[in-house]
Amino acid sequence: MRRRNIALKALALALPAIAAAACQITPKDRLQGRWVGVRAENFEPAHVARVTGWVAGASFEFRGSRVVVTVPAESAREGTFSVIAARGGELDLRFSRPQGTTDAVEIELAGHDLLRWKLGGGRSILFRKAGN
Repeated sequence: MRRRNIALKALALALPAIAAAACQITPKDRLQGRWVGVRAENFEPAHVARVTGWVAGASFEFRGSRVVVTVPAESAREGTFSVIAARGGELDLRFSRPQGTTDAVEIELAGHDLLRWKLGGGRSILFRKAGN
């Protein structure tokens, strides 16, 4: 009887940790779905109008390990992605194209429905999760 009580207490202590691990959302999970361009950030005033039009037609779609990148005036680009590093909402991704080339992409997840694509030089493109 005593062994049974000890086993039950151990199980009761372990269950919350097991449940928390099972319910944890990974960075890859947070990316899933379609993200549409909202606005350009920190571009020079002379480029804002052109970039704003480009952003309106841009999107990312993440499904499992697949990604589709759509930008205006170009065919959609499809491939796979992997999360290389995650620091809170900051993600370093690798997009792999079918031809074997790869692209390094810096993403910031801002809240549950905003994604910021960091382009360098302080510039970024803000995306909103479609359907929210």
